[in-house]
Amino acid sequence: MRWLVQRIGPLGSAAPFAPDSALSVPEPVLDERPKRDLEELVGAEHVLTAPGERLARASGLSYLDLIRRRGFGDFPVPDAVVLPENPAEVQSVLEICARHDVGVVPFGGGTSVVGGVAALRGDKTSVIALDLTRLDELVSVDPVSRIAVLQAGVTGPEADRLLAAHGFTLGHVPQSYERATIGGFAATRSAGQASSGYGRFEDMVKGVRLATPRGEWKLGVAPASAAGPDLRHLAIGSEGALGVITEVALRVRPVPEVRRYEGFVLDGWEKGTDAVRELAQRHVLADVTRLSDVDESEVSLALNDSVKTKALRRYLKARGVHAPCLLIVGWEGASKREVARRRQETTGVLKEFGAVRIGAALGESWRRGRFSGPRQRDALMDNGVCVETLETAAYWNELGDLRDAVRAALTATLGNAIIMCHVSHAYETGASLYFTVLTPRDEADPIAQWQRAKAAASEAITGIGTISHHHAVGVDHARYLAAEIGEIGVEVLRAAKKAVDPGGILNPGKLV
Repeated sequence: MRWLVQRIGPLGSAAPFAPDSALSVPEPVLDERPKRDLEELVGAEHVLTAPGERLARASGLSYLDLIRRRGFGDFPVPDAVVLPENPAEVQSVLEICARHDVGVVPFGGGTSVVGGVAALRGDKTSVIALDLTRLDELVSVDPVSRIAVLQAGVTGPEADRLLAAHGFTLGHVPQSYERATIGGFAATRSAGQASSGYGRFEDMVKGVRLATPRGEWKLGVAPASAAGPDLRHLAIGSEGALGVITEVALRVRPVPEVRRYEGFVLDGWEKGTDAVRELAQRHVLADVTRLSDVDESEVSLALNDSVKTKALRRYLKARGVHAPCLLIVGWEGASKREVARRRQETTGVLKEFGAVRIGAALGESWRRGRFSGPRQRDALMDNGVCVETLETAAYWNELGDLRDAVRAALTATLGNAIIMCHVSHAYETGASLYFTVLTPRDEADPIAQWQRAKAAASEAITGIGTISHHHAVGVDHARYLAAEIGEIGVEVLRAAKKAVDPGGILNPGKLV
């Protein structure tokens, strides 16, 4: 913390999590008739109305969600939590809610950082959180086609455990992996840390089953089809607004026998992004390819200010590296020979750009600690720091302009702040940028502090890149969607929603 104070000045006051009893939880507003119908369907023990149960499904994991959990402001709370057991019960829940005009917010792991699971009511008097935890089965595995069907409530770790018994894995490991669910991955077009090798989640989806107020909807019958537009991609990314995903058929891969992660350093952001672009365009990206800018690299080194780190700084300076940018690369494969071949192709390109190899220790350290971010964020918030992330993507020729524009917008809004950035996913035509912001928390209005900064960053992104590469739209990005897909695109989404959800009960206030 001493180093952080030196960089950004005095921090805000301590703000630990508030107990549930300290938070405002209104009485549930759910008529007896729909409540009785829901209890008859799933059992009274699976219709929860206690304040703690409702609070637990009231929000996601954004900075604004978490700061409200610490007593700064209120947030909407569902009137009940309903836990169906299977896809048929999910369908029946929607039919009951449509009949009684009750809003439905699907809830998986609760990891949304864009307001995707906020219990908004829209024009509904009542709203329930539809918790899919009990949909936790591996339905089937086809080892010949390499397709597995998983229910929507299965978490990332549980999916890999279930698939490992058959010799397979998804290879989908986002930051939210420990808590997020299969249904959530599909509903938000999730991207994992190893997407360069395994693909984004939508690349894995071969079929999807949804419950809608109009009836069940199943999509995906073949590996490829020219039978009109691929409606799977209307369901994937629909964020619960066009249906509740209950099952997903997914392409799976054999569990890798060998994993190798390493660290490199490049001199400067421009050289680093040029190197990653060359890897992508020569089709020799590692499965994990993550490039940190100078500021993020400096924070990483400062957090590990050991004797070894000081020696590393001297070594890099001796090698002519004046603006260190850390690069993590990782390969996964069926054999040492396969991984060695792919590693040689990747490192051959990196050598052309003067990359300095740091070794496996750095790569393995990153792999072991890659899920520690949320815990670090909690500690920073405990000590008065506003800490939040945002992400976007653009084509290579505009990537530098995008980074500069977002950094300028955040700096102008927040003042003293550390603004870190890394390339989290790379493609032949462009890449994503993932920003992390640290700044002293505004004691007067911490919610407005970040809302202003996020709005400024979103305005800077609009017209250069996408408003979201993998966090989805939710509430936070909805106002910027029309600028990206056009008014006609918004009307197409509204027409689709009207077709499947004429009463507008599904996830009010999200996406469109």
